[in-house]
Amino acid sequence: MKEVTRDQLIFKEHLSMIEQFSLKDFMFKWLGSPDEGLDDLLPLTYTEQGFAKMETTPETTINMNIDETFRYVTITKDNQIVMGGLCRDQESTFRILSLDERLGNC
Repeated sequence: MKEVTRDQLIFKEHLSMIEQFSLKDFMFKWLGSPDEGLDDLLPLTYTEQGFAKMETTPETTINMNIDETFRYVTITKDNQIVMGGLCRDQESTFRILSLDERLGNC
């Protein structure tokens, strides 16, 4: 996987239905396939404000790390999955994964 900085990421302006469902499936598996399902635990809504993403409500508190709260998941034009969140200081945080790597592990 090539290394990029946050300012080098190029986000998609539109996500297809397949990409949206793939991101939901990715998050479901990332959360450990919860019995209550994804929509109850982590409701995601498709938005295109700024860039295309599957976004959660501010009331949802799923931790990515001890001090990071999940806010959205999206795909870059290089097929990297980006999970965005907020840290305790309300600053944006990012996790970048390669979609190609994820598909290879299925």
